[in-house]
Amino acid sequence: QVQLVESGGGLVQPVGSLRLSCAASGFTFSIYAMNWYRQAPGKERELVATITSGGGVPNYATSVKGRFTISRDNAKNTVYLQMNSLKPDDTAVYYCKASNIGYWGQGTQVTVSS
Repeated sequence: QVQLVESGGGLVQPVGSLRLSCAASGFTFSIYAMNWYRQAPGKERELVATITSGGGVPNYATSVKGRFTISRDNAKNTVYLQMNSLKPDDTAVYYCKASNIGYWGQGTQVTVSS
């Protein structure tokens, strides 16, 4: 059974940093591209970052480019999202998802506020 468990969210002040983790199981993690999405209150879920199965050349949403870094450890079946210079507009529930696999985790709440 596919499981995705996100962690690392919390309350942080503007310009602060957080590192999110997503532990995956139930599928062959190393052959799938992985994605981070987020959904803010009243808004649609949006794609934030994507990393290929081998970890090369990530893609980012324009709104987070230069501030967020996606990475993965295939030995640990884990994908990460390092978030720096956080802004209030980054407040959302963050989810990880494998490309072409229709399962979502429970998400982790990130709140950026002073």
